Amino acid sequence: MSVSSSKSSGSFSNSVAVTVETPQPKPKRLYQAWKGNNKFLCGGRVIFGQDASSLYLTTFLIGGPAITFCIRMLLMIKEDNPLFCFPVLIGGLVLTFLDFTFLFLTSGRDPGIIPRNSQPPEADEVFDKNTPSIEWVNNKNPHLKIPRVKDAMVNGHSVKVKFCDTCLLYRPPRASHCSICNNCVQKFDHHCPWVGQCIGVRNYPFFILFISSSTLLCIYVFAFSWVNVLQQKGNLGSILSRDVVSVALIVYCFIAVWFVGGLTVFHLYLISTNQTTYENFRYRYDKKENPYARGIMGNFKELSFSKIPPSLINFREWVREEYESQMGSVTSDLERGFISSKQKFDIEMGNKFGKDGGIRLPSILQELDYNGIDDNLKKSGDRDIAFDIFVPADQELKYSQWSTTGVNAVGEKRTQ
Repeated sequence: MSVSSSKSSGSFSNSVAVTVETPQPKPKRLYQAWKGNNKFLCGGRVIFGQDASSLYLTTFLIGGPAITFCIRMLLMIKEDNPLFCFPVLIGGLVLTFLDFTFLFLTSGRDPGIIPRNSQPPEADEVFDKNTPSIEWVNNKNPHLKIPRVKDAMVNGHSVKVKFCDTCLLYRPPRASHCSICNNCVQKFDHHCPWVGQCIGVRNYPFFILFISSSTLLCIYVFAFSWVNVLQQKGNLGSILSRDVVSVALIVYCFIAVWFVGGLTVFHLYLISTNQTTYENFRYRYDKKENPYARGIMGNFKELSFSKIPPSLINFREWVREEYESQMGSVTSDLERGFISSKQKFDIEMGNKFGKDGGIRLPSILQELDYNGIDDNLKKSGDRDIAFDIFVPADQELKYSQWSTTGVNAVGEKRTQ
């Protein structure tokens, strides 16, 4: 970094130019620079939520009793009728495999994440004189005002869309921001801690299949565990005391089916009314008209036969690594933009004017240490030298050391 002083002809002002040397940003995959709280595997091909570790517990709660039941049926093939035990074993294995497959498809794919904006929309593009709610939307742009809420038309109905301060965009209808994953998600339903992922437009069908197959698996294990008990000869109490495995499976599945079965019934109701969990708890469409409803058959058809939309983000694409400059104030003023190599920041051209018309120094000057400047320069007439970047040509400048965050520059004594 170098500091130079030059004299303009016919004037007494000197301008100081600061040259910032920055390394070229390194290319990297988008998932490596993603600002959400997601976890990626297989080079960005598999995406999980922040609490993906909960999948271990879910896998154990499903796989434990299911595998125990299959082992129990496998051992009974040699003891009892193979024509009965073998098909039951195959059915249990198929349901277990499907359940885990739908669990992975729900938790390991993009739920419908909406790409972020690096800057808020232009005020002229979003300003509406009829919009009463206009607020400050971002502390990085303190002079920008845009409407907090906008109106959008859906099937002839007016719905409100909100501005997201984190993603710097107006959320599409039915989208919401997940505070856990820190992403805006299309047709956001809820964040499911059991699968460690948001449930949105791209994984909701697999979520329905997952909870449905879990319910069927519970009923299947519960029913055939009872059949195994009733097939044995003797008193029921003595049988239950001998066959502890079947008893444990019966009790476990009886309790679990109330949770997954109740969740399945609730979501079947939401599908029939074309609601999301978020909308059901937030808006209560039962009390007003639902702009998305198409009738019971139409709502089920929309979920069953509609094509899953493609992902809006390619997490494997190459992007330039955003250079986190140690001069944080400079990158903050440039909206965290890129500073090209050997780019010059001319202080004479870099002044900004505040609301009161006064000059507001760039952040790079606000971070300077003026302790080394001669005392005779700190007072210049009626002006404060801290805000005076023009020095008379006949006055000798002496810079002992200017220090910024991570950048040190030693000025050269120069006499005109």
